[in-house]
Amino acid sequence: MFRQITETVFASPQIDVDMIAEAKALGVIRIINNRPEGESEDQTPGDAIETAARAAGIDYVAIPVTHAGFSQAQVDAMEQALDVEGPVLAYCRSGTRSTLLWALARAKAGDSPAVIASKAAGAGYDVSPVRQLIEMLSAGR
Repeated sequence: MFRQITETVFASPQIDVDMIAEAKALGVIRIINNRPEGESEDQTPGDAIETAARAAGIDYVAIPVTHAGFSQAQVDAMEQALDVEGPVLAYCRSGTRSTLLWALARAKAGDSPAVIASKAAGAGYDVSPVRQLIEMLSAGR
């Protein structure tokens, strides 16, 4: 269920508390929740994921993203959340918003748009909805 984008970044559809052990086994040191609370009735609440993660010794960060799009504050927060020495797992409903936000954060950090797109595609995600923003952020470096 966890899709590996890079050596240290995984994206996933909605997780539940039972998946924390799997994340821990992969060496994940931080879980990034990109899903707004109450988006659907079947989602596991973020506080339940946070409690289980922290009990397993995994850090937890919430950067909720709605379907309205991405803000500079979210990109900045994701860039900071990714800045750790170890694997991270980002999740949302399908993993797409997490991957798109990862892509924007990496573009802001100066990664090549082609490399970003290739890594996302390798994990089964398409960054074309934000490709123009990726290009702009990358060019700003």
